[in-house]
Amino acid sequence: MSEGWHGWDQYAPFYDWENARTMGRRDVEFWRRLAARTAGPVLELGCGTGRVAVPVARSGARVVGVDRSSQMLARARRHARRARLGPRLTFVRTDIRSLPFSSHGPFGVVMAPYGILQSLLSEEDLDATLAAVSRATSRRGIFGVDLVPDLPAWREYRNEVSLQGIFRRGSTRARLTLVETVRQDRPRALTIFDQEYVEGHEHTERRHRFTLTFRTIGVRDMCARLDAAGFDVEAVLGDYDGSAWDERAEVWLIVARKR
Repeated sequence: MSEGWHGWDQYAPFYDWENARTMGRRDVEFWRRLAARTAGPVLELGCGTGRVAVPVARSGARVVGVDRSSQMLARARRHARRARLGPRLTFVRTDIRSLPFSSHGPFGVVMAPYGILQSLLSEEDLDATLAAVSRATSRRGIFGVDLVPDLPAWREYRNEVSLQGIFRRGSTRARLTLVETVRQDRPRALTIFDQEYVEGHEHTERRHRFTLTFRTIGVRDMCARLDAAGFDVEAVLGDYDGSAWDERAEVWLIVARKR
């Protein structure tokens, strides 16, 4: 079985294009508010192209973003240079299961946006990551976790067009279409997204295929795991504006504090 980080290098050229049409920036203010709760450095797990890290650093926080994908980080560094953030924003290629931060930490806030912990496809990987986060977090520091809701309820489908639009690659523009297949591996609690990005037109098409896999983690299960890792859960939210959580909420957020 593939590991959860597989596919993300191939996804990198299209990540910003897709997220501008789906998630956008609707979660950024939540992470800005969370980062403002500490005077110390902020750590973002799975920072990707810097979609969250750059605006949080622009607000004045010192941010370290980590990711396994060198292709994602190359784009994040370009975004940071354009924003002229200098030493306020640092990117490190590393595995979130074993965070190497004796020089940067301890961190006053750790952010896990947009279901990043659900790319950990085994119990052992999740436990290792939570232990690494606990070691990297200062006493009474904050850990924010964003979960993708109810992945097993996603319907399975094959080769459906999910998104279309104009895509810029350097100075060129082309039509881009996302053709998506969703599969469920229920015994392993996995939801598997087979992605095909079709770039260009009929006679000049380029097809880019890769797979992204996410594991179901429920709110109650995550709260129990945070407790075992040394965190006290302070809030469980159902939206980025702070609304109360319930099973039908479109967003599952947990805010916990290190004991």
